[in-house]
Amino acid sequence: MPIRIQADLPAIEALESENIFVMTHERAAGQDIRPLRIAILNLMPNKVETETQLLRLLGNTPLQVDVELLHPATHVSKNTSHSHLDRFYKTFADVRRRRFDGLIITGAPVEKLPFEEVDYWREMCGILEWTRENVYSTLYICWAAQAGLYYHYGIEKHPLPEKLSGIYRHQVLNPYHPLMRGFDDNYFAPHSRYTQVLLEDVRAHRELIPLAVSDLAGLHIAAERGGRRIFITGHAEYDRDTLAKEYFRDLNKGLEPKIPYHYFPNDDPSQTPAFTWRSNAHLLVANWLNYYVYQQVPYDFLSEGPL
Repeated sequence: MPIRIQADLPAIEALESENIFVMTHERAAGQDIRPLRIAILNLMPNKVETETQLLRLLGNTPLQVDVELLHPATHVSKNTSHSHLDRFYKTFADVRRRRFDGLIITGAPVEKLPFEEVDYWREMCGILEWTRENVYSTLYICWAAQAGLYYHYGIEKHPLPEKLSGIYRHQVLNPYHPLMRGFDDNYFAPHSRYTQVLLEDVRAHRELIPLAVSDLAGLHIAAERGGRRIFITGHAEYDRDTLAKEYFRDLNKGLEPKIPYHYFPNDDPSQTPAFTWRSNAHLLVANWLNYYVYQQVPYDFLSEGPL
């Protein structure tokens, strides 16, 4: 089934070229279906690229999804035009009186800053508090996962000796957990970050279940019991060339970045990386939508009282 988005969103052309089923609001209005209402709080600098990556994953499931794009009002975006934000995005103030079946909060390039020094941290805290009663299940990605664990559980992030960048092998800790159904015992996923959350800190909270780890990249997936919050420390949504773009960007800035781990064939940046995590990314989002949104949200959740 399709994702439901505005007819003129730039991502439509890319998604349709990949045979992703996209339905405009006009066509969806004629269907007698209660679609899942999913919001995406996009904190990444290149919002067009990130929204396309996430819409691709949401669109490859058997569920109809109505997507709302959000951006922080207290941050000035330097890499996405104001016209794009004005046309396709809303702010928290626009939706704070609404409810959503699910919310995805992306990563953000602010890991080196203490949480309280991020310019939109106060707004972020308001959104995280709002999710308690207005969102059934929230999927936190990379920096958002660290922010969510810090806000809800007081779990600190810790700096890494150097940037963690590459494609890492992970081990499934609990293959019977609904979120991990269909995963191989070992799978690959991208990481791109300067900080980490320690596995032992997550295990110290009985409400949290570690689901997947990497010997090199550490904790990858953790979930609250009941699935109201899912924390992903990596970037399953990344395209084949996203890490390459980051590497060459940093190289051109004179930052002397290390070649992303296990990414370019023979560690040769002139070669095309293999796409070894795409199926896992689709499975992860499909499991979240199915088991923790579609299967659990009451039909009239959007109009009901507090959770």
